[in-house]
Amino acid sequence: MKVTELQTFIVGNPPPHKGGRYFIFVKLTTDNGISGIGEVYNATFSPSVIKHMIDDVFQAHIENTDPFRIETLWRNVYARGYSSRPDITLIGVLSGLEIALWDIIGKAVEKPVYELLGGKVHERLRSYTYLYPADNADANSPDPVYSDPAVAAECALAYVAQGFTAVKFDPAGQYTTFDPHQPELESIERSKRFVETLREALGNNADLLFGTHGQFTPAGAIRMARALEPSNPLWFEEPVPPEMPEQMAKVARQTSIPVATGERLTTKYEFSRVLQCDAASILQPALGRVGGLLEGKKIASMAETHYAQLAPHLYCGPVEAAANIQLAACSPNFLILESIEDWSGFHRDLLTMHIHWEEGYVIPSSAPGLGIELNEAVALQHPYRGDALHIAPSTVPIT
Repeated sequence: MKVTELQTFIVGNPPPHKGGRYFIFVKLTTDNGISGIGEVYNATFSPSVIKHMIDDVFQAHIENTDPFRIETLWRNVYARGYSSRPDITLIGVLSGLEIALWDIIGKAVEKPVYELLGGKVHERLRSYTYLYPADNADANSPDPVYSDPAVAAECALAYVAQGFTAVKFDPAGQYTTFDPHQPELESIERSKRFVETLREALGNNADLLFGTHGQFTPAGAIRMARALEPSNPLWFEEPVPPEMPEQMAKVARQTSIPVATGERLTTKYEFSRVLQCDAASILQPALGRVGGLLEGKKIASMAETHYAQLAPHLYCGPVEAAANIQLAACSPNFLILESIEDWSGFHRDLLTMHIHWEEGYVIPSSAPGLGIELNEAVALQHPYRGDALHIAPSTVPIT
């Protein structure tokens, strides 16, 4: 069996863009007709540029090769061009293609991917969602979910009523290209009121997951954490930028809130530094960026040796979500899974075999491969025509 064909789908995600402005899906097909689907999570270049990168990697390393040789492919791509270092763009391309190969492998042997990575250890997977504004919210007006803690509490209560036992939010303000910064007193007080209001509304029925997008200096993050501690959040996500885990470790040592990180990291090597520095006790690899499913399994195993837990990150489409589910199902140290609400709406429309979500939990599929299938007709009906990146911080204009 050899991989012979590649097709790339650049799909525009309709407003309100839950999961990003667009999704990049890849489909690989073998000479005996087995197809696999993957997702590239890449926000550093426009998707049209990424498509050329996908084509280049496919032609150089995957076309007419055995789909089972994941380790050989991984090393060849990781070291191409005499790089041999974590490269978030190159590894993002590799990730999507690697996920598609695992989908092929699972279908070829008629097993879910999790059965090939150690076997299922979780019958169901606890999930959480962001606090999203209503679908009909005015995109040109301030988001009421984050400008009014009472509205946020109503939103959180609605999610809990659906079955969620954890919700995530980031009320500290806009992150920028000039971060890290010291939070203003107003930002600390607003965040404090936000988590206090949610804790009062939810009681002990749901965990609170506080995100920051790496906005703060270590000193600023410690000040923020101390204001939040009385409300007992489950985690303080990416309190400082991702480059220096040694600095994040300063925060982890000064707060009782567990630190979580990983959405902007790529490969086992960057996660190894996090663990060695004791910078975080909850790791959040995004499988469409980190290096794919096998790399995710290696990271989960490293985390086990440090008693760290796994919470796969997702601000992407349903194919990366399906890969996250496969990894979570076979990882003993799995904690919680990020969902885009209950996987309804456009995320559901993109699939012909759907993600099974019920009362706050994802039920891993027993179907072979990733357990989902892309609805190619829907994907083709929604091409991305914009020029903005998938997600980006605020920039400071040059004058």
